Amino acid sequence: MKGAYGRLEGRRVGFELKVLSNLIRRYFESTETKKKVDSLTGMHGWVIRYLVENRDRDVFQRDLEEQFTVRRSTATKILQLMERNGLIVRRAVDYDARLKKLELTPKAIELHQKITGEMEALENLLIQGISSEELEAFYQTIDKIKRNLESVEKK
Repeated sequence: MKGAYGRLEGRRVGFELKVLSNLIRRYFESTETKKKVDSLTGMHGWVIRYLVENRDRDVFQRDLEEQFTVRRSTATKILQLMERNGLIVRRAVDYDARLKKLELTPKAIELHQKITGEMEALENLLIQGISSEELEAFYQTIDKIKRNLESVEKK
């Protein structure tokens, strides 16, 4: 039954997204890879994956800022921690002395292989019992929510 503002009684989108995010984080934190690497965060896993998927081109901090919709200060903190933990190195590029491309270390590549299996298991768990039509509706709804929030940011 719909209540004020078109919401279902007793439910709020922001709260449900926060709960879901917490559950996903807890799932990841319980994995074998996470137990072995205390300093690894979920975001580090996503950054590693992004760098693996884009290994055929130079990737810079600004690319991560755009990809993950994070501010420069947040990206800086993430990358500094990844650097301290031996997951990435920053290397100068010969065409612009101001730019430092991001490269994964062998340690990060090994972690990526382990994380990939665990992320695939999580993805399968998340969509268990959900039809392709329901999944498509979910993605459409999420895209609308993101556009709503992005439109406020641009003002």
